[in-house]
Amino acid sequence: MKSVNLKELAQELNLSISTVSKALRDNYEIGQETKERVKKLAQELNYEPNPYASSLRRKKSKTIGVVIPEVSNNFFSQAINGIEEVARENDYHVLIYLTNESYSRELTITHHLASGRVDGILMSVSSETRDYAHLKELTSKNIPMVFFDRVCDELATAKVTTNDFQSGYMATQHLIEAGCRCIAHLLISNNLSIGQKRMQGYVKALEDYGITCDASLIINGDRTDAENRETMKQLLRNRPEIDGIFASVERLAMSSYEACKELNIVIPDDIKIISFSNLYVASLLDPALTTITQPAYSIGKEAARILFRSLDRNKPVLETNSLELSSELIKRKSTAVN
Repeated sequence: MKSVNLKELAQELNLSISTVSKALRDNYEIGQETKERVKKLAQELNYEPNPYASSLRRKKSKTIGVVIPEVSNNFFSQAINGIEEVARENDYHVLIYLTNESYSRELTITHHLASGRVDGILMSVSSETRDYAHLKELTSKNIPMVFFDRVCDELATAKVTTNDFQSGYMATQHLIEAGCRCIAHLLISNNLSIGQKRMQGYVKALEDYGITCDASLIINGDRTDAENRETMKQLLRNRPEIDGIFASVERLAMSSYEACKELNIVIPDDIKIISFSNLYVASLLDPALTTITQPAYSIGKEAARILFRSLDRNKPVLETNSLELSSELIKRKSTAVN
């Protein structure tokens, strides 16, 4: 029997070519009754898809893009390992894009990805990002996207995060119970929701323990490492009563260690430090750093699983697919009580 093409099949069914194509691909936009009618007639008329044209229409690249703000943070290297594992299981390639915390760089990358180079995107936004129009453009082009760690709350898509508010509270509570009464908080960025949530946990813990929150002790750490080190040195010189530091990311903890060393401030005798960190060598620092450690590998893995479920089923990524995982407090010498 002579086979029919997509156009002829659509004419027989009195449906648009687009509707027939979507029905054959089991697209969620097409009703089940229509799908069954299309597939039944396609079988009867010996419809054979053109693999080349089908590939062009689907724009399947068997590649996903992963957009991250930095690689020096061990969190992201571990998250990428989780993503890579799931991608291999699905026979997909992974392209890594680095924004270096730059909004303009993030803009360039997303415009590049909007051209259809990848089938889906996993993303953690930069600390400079305030305007999310470029991300909305991606979703308007039906490119599946899942955020992890640093998310955009304005987009109704899945997000994989940790319990940042509770973790911020836990970190501050730990310092208070170790005897600290004047605690500085080093904020990753005013723009990021994870920074805001960690700071809110810090503020709530102070409030619950009857300690007045001093806004001058909340320091924005979205500068270079050298600038952050100088900021910490100036803060510690001007406020010698500070006896605790809660850093929202590990690079700010390192700046604090360096500042304390240059000022001959002894950790943990004079000041205690805790940080969000996935540093492999946290236990080898002098003194060993107390950390709030995120399940970075699992975050990457779960974000990838959500994305691939969407790609497999040809359905959009829903916000209801979001996950929140728990971080762990690991006590070490930097917060030890003498």
